[in-house]
Amino acid sequence: MIDFDKKVSRYGTYSTQWDYVQDRFGEKNLLPFSISDMDFEIPFGTKEVLSQAVNKGVFGYTRWNHHDFKGAVNDWFAKRFHAKIEEEWISYSPSVIYSLSVFIQLLSKKNGKIVTLTPCYDAFFNVIKENHRTLLSVSLQKKQQFSIDFTTLEACFKKEKPEIFLLCNPHNPTGRAFTMEELEQLVELCNQYQVAIISDEIHMDILREGVNHIPILTLQEKIKVPVVLLSSASKTFNSPGLGCSYAIVPDDGLRAQFLSILKGRDGLSSVPYLGMLALQDCYNHQEQWLNELNRYVDENFRQMSELLQENRFITSYIPEATYLAWLELSDLPVSMNELQQVLVHQEKVAIMKGETYGIEGVSYLRLNLGAPREKIIDGTKRLLRAVNKVSQS
Repeated sequence: MIDFDKKVSRYGTYSTQWDYVQDRFGEKNLLPFSISDMDFEIPFGTKEVLSQAVNKGVFGYTRWNHHDFKGAVNDWFAKRFHAKIEEEWISYSPSVIYSLSVFIQLLSKKNGKIVTLTPCYDAFFNVIKENHRTLLSVSLQKKQQFSIDFTTLEACFKKEKPEIFLLCNPHNPTGRAFTMEELEQLVELCNQYQVAIISDEIHMDILREGVNHIPILTLQEKIKVPVVLLSSASKTFNSPGLGCSYAIVPDDGLRAQFLSILKGRDGLSSVPYLGMLALQDCYNHQEQWLNELNRYVDENFRQMSELLQENRFITSYIPEATYLAWLELSDLPVSMNELQQVLVHQEKVAIMKGETYGIEGVSYLRLNLGAPREKIIDGTKRLLRAVNKVSQS
């Protein structure tokens, strides 16, 4: 049994979420629920693998183009998702966002149009803007759950003629894990209007009990446009600081172009040794750790929802995937900015404003539940106190 209740101080590790919380929230020493990494240690077995490598003490240039790396990724997709991919499709990348940036350059022209579902991960806004492309937002529709408005999406494809559809599945921040029917309908539209697909699937492993993730390449035989799947073990096993992701690109020509930029233009062909070792060990040996993590996060969601259910201003739901809660606050007598003032300066807690992820998130908060339960309960109670204070003012 893994002790996810164990508290490990992250102060003094140059942690974006803890040591540098002031950068986003203007005050130090807050209890943070912001950046989407977790407060858990990596699996013990992975820590032992890294310890042995550190003790050996050799960290020269390292190659990733071999069976140990690509086979670990290939086997993970086979056993977790029953997805058949080929090892030759797999390429190392320093980060998912780096890959996204390069494939935006390869699959669209300057000033071209890219469609995504909003609200969305805020880095999407930046990487599209900095590559001199135009973002077209199609809002997810909130019914019983967040869903794709395919009528609006098709109208956008027809009118705007975008070059890329950027999918985030499971979706950040709403936590949707899109169904086979939704993905088939999406692929059909992309085929019809000749829109390439880039699918960011970094949250693919953090799933509620009974929920399945469907990689976009499961539909490979039906896809008639360029398609790329981007992911990493880092979100799953809490190792983003080690630096290792991958791109899965079925098309030989597109993959060769990506590798030419990775190696030739950007000089990034050597993988961080410890990051590669961590990915290989996690994918090969730490599936049980992940299963226990998912059960623990499920209970975090359940307890948070139980605490929030009596508050009439906060609407919570348990998402299908991710460790990110997407909380709707409606009918507050003050603005969300005023609520943030109380959260930060009185309750000393850092929770991301939903507006960070697009205009659709203006009345939402995104709260990270990838942490020991004591922290989750403490943070939820601070949120409740803040909401009570502003609702009575």
